[in-house]
Amino acid sequence: MKLIVAVIQPTKLPDVKKALLDAEVYKMTVTNVVGCGQQAGYTEHYRGSIFEVNLLKKVRLEIAVNENFVERTINAIITGARTGNIGDGKIFVLELPECIRIRTGETGSEAIG
Repeated sequence: MKLIVAVIQPTKLPDVKKALLDAEVYKMTVTNVVGCGQQAGYTEHYRGSIFEVNLLKKVRLEIAVNENFVERTINAIITGARTGNIGDGKIFVLELPECIRIRTGETGSEAIG
């Protein structure tokens, strides 16, 4: 079992969701987050003052998958999120030692579904 965490541009979320559905990956958790990477932010003028905005809006996806869904999930995220520009995001793949479905008590790969 793996936990795939992806940080992407908010505008690419509909494309990533469609790519994931096409890859038969239906379950995900989506969170609005802020962060910065190579983009390093931008400056903005507001009422005569200059503000440096170095934490940009992003979307974080968390998807728990069984081993046979890892590659297709990663490929779907890349397909939906890639623009070729700085700031497209990152994908992290983590070991998931345990998963428990609260409703049924199932554990392991059965709980992920």
